[in-house]
Amino acid sequence: QVQLVESGGGLVQAGASLRLSCAASGRTFTHFAMAWFRQAPGKAREFVGVIDPSGTITHYAGSVEGRFTVARDNTKDTVSLQMDSLKPEDTAVYYCAARLFGISTEQRLFAYWGQGTQVTVSS
Repeated sequence: QVQLVESGGGLVQAGASLRLSCAASGRTFTHFAMAWFRQAPGKAREFVGVIDPSGTITHYAGSVEGRFTVARDNTKDTVSLQMDSLKPEDTAVYYCAARLFGISTEQRLFAYWGQGTQVTVSS
C-alpha cells in the first residue's frame, strides 16, 4: 500500500503562485507514476498533470499547461505541483495520485490517492 499526503494549499490572489507537495510512503516511490487531479466546486474531478517514474516525461491538461509544472524528487519520495499565474478557475481541492509504472491521465487507473488540499484563488 502507498500512503500519500498533500500539503501546501491555501488562499491566494489571482496571479499569485503556490507550490503543492505530495509525500509518499509505503512502496518504492521510483516505481510509480505520479499525478495531480483536482475537483472544483460543482464540477467533476479532472486531470491536471502527471510525471513518469523517472521524472523525465510529463503531460498536462490544456487548461494548466504553461502555468503549472509537475516535478518529483526521488531522493525524498515527493512530487510537487508548482502553480503560477493562478486564476479563480483554478480553485479546487487538489489530489495527489499514484500508479505503478506508466503515466496516464485516467483517474480510474490510479490506485492510490491522498486526501486532497484546498486551493482557493480570489479575484
